[in-house]
Amino acid sequence: MQTDTLEKAIARAQAGDPSGFDVLVDAYASRVYGFCYRFTGSRTDAEDLLQEVMLRVVRRIGDYTHRGRFEAWLFRIAANLVRDRARQAAGHPSIGPLDSCDGNDALRQAPDHRQAAPDFRLRLREEVDELQVALERLPVAEREVIVLRHFSEMSFQEIAEAMGAPLGTTLARAHRGLRKLREWLDPEACQRTGTD
Repeated sequence: MQTDTLEKAIARAQAGDPSGFDVLVDAYASRVYGFCYRFTGSRTDAEDLLQEVMLRVVRRIGDYTHRGRFEAWLFRIAANLVRDRARQAAGHPSIGPLDSCDGNDALRQAPDHRQAAPDFRLRLREEVDELQVALERLPVAEREVIVLRHFSEMSFQEIAEAMGAPLGTTLARAHRGLRKLREWLDPEACQRTGTD
């Protein structure tokens, strides 16, 4: 969303204008839902969490001071709610299916998807399933950084703000998490390159 559009939407929302909230919901609801879904593994829980995030935005928008960090503020609310839900469930949140990686995007990006190997979709689905299992093995903090960075397309600075962690800690979590994923998903390549 363009900066001026976002600023106008926030100002309208802070003034109590429902059209401001509509713009914010249209711009961010799908990403917040995806973030919640990947952690809960439940569409129902993700929908509930999305509604709770948006309700908190409505309640707290008057206290929000816009300094170009709305997305970090929004995802901090979402991350806190996901953590609360995980604690209530007395277990680790699980990653939901990576719907954006269902094979259709990759198939469309193939040079000629009509001539792709017959088993292309099956192999891609297996790789996505392996990635999902590997993500679930990560500690929650590392998983959050990776999901926010690679699936919600946030910068490391925004992630650090959303998680309430120093930038260095956030970068270290991303590095550790990605290293583990590489080791688990392609241990032979890690051995060839000398990665532990």
